[in-house]
Amino acid sequence: MNVRRLIPAAALAGAVALGATALTACSGASAAGVGKGGKLDVMSSFYPMQFLAEQIGKDHVKAATLTKPGVEPHDLEITPKQTGQLGESDVVLYLKGLQPAVDKAVAQSGVKHVVDAATLTKLEVHGSSGHDHAHEGEEGHSEGKAEGHDHGHGEAGEDPHIWLDPVKYAEVAKGVGAALEKADPDHAADYRKNTDELVGKLTALDAEFKDGLKNTASKTFITTHSAFGYLAERYGLDQEGISGVDPESEPSPARMKELQAVAQKDNVSTVFFETLASDKTARTLAADTGLKTDVLDPLEGITDKSQGADYFEVMRSNLKNLQKALGSK
Repeated sequence: MNVRRLIPAAALAGAVALGATALTACSGASAAGVGKGGKLDVMSSFYPMQFLAEQIGKDHVKAATLTKPGVEPHDLEITPKQTGQLGESDVVLYLKGLQPAVDKAVAQSGVKHVVDAATLTKLEVHGSSGHDHAHEGEEGHSEGKAEGHDHGHGEAGEDPHIWLDPVKYAEVAKGVGAALEKADPDHAADYRKNTDELVGKLTALDAEFKDGLKNTASKTFITTHSAFGYLAERYGLDQEGISGVDPESEPSPARMKELQAVAQKDNVSTVFFETLASDKTARTLAADTGLKTDVLDPLEGITDKSQGADYFEVMRSNLKNLQKALGSK
């Protein structure tokens, strides 16, 4: 798959357990479960996973990162030093299928506590057009395949962008919390408390999105990066991707013509691009159709260009931008 993803991977840094010999024997996996300094070393693959580790682990964990802000995670080349850090981690937190280099390194790491976020919620297939929310208002989601969105992730091109749906992200948070409790039982009560607090904040964010997007002039948004399938489905919107999952690729003339028709038919006012990707195609389409442009951030990493300092701030900026573009009433 050919997607540009900027996901900066979070990292819960590798901890060396209280028995150095045991660590060596276990390919770096900590026998005691807590590394140097009494903290749990957690290595995360990219920002959404790092954020969970930091919010749930707080002072009990030491976080490190494999994917630096702005780095394309799919093209990530893991250095020997990072491989060593990964192997010495107490916990590894990643999303299988998103970064092949990470998947390979994790499989060979010998780390005892490995958390694959893809197993903590249900992944689905979403199209570059978001007309897959046949079950709007229901807890379950559409299972139907949609064309134009083959991420190459997981099974049958499943969409990995689960963190952009606060409800799914909360499900992942619960699984991460349980994993940290198991890896560091001495602080289980704190991990449980922190998990509950984070889930509460995500539930409140979900309510903000529901309320903020329930009454809009349009339900369709056009975006460079088709990363918002879960968000669109959750809140009854339609995502139309310019270049599918690869914001760097050039859309065909036929696709541009199709999007112009969609914009006119569905009362679209704005073409979205992301701060870390080229805005060329978005601006071209906007110029051809007389539309405005704005930012919709897939939250694959936080940089100084992000519209917020953390997950919640950026998600609220996304909500504000969507409300403005869709004509929230």
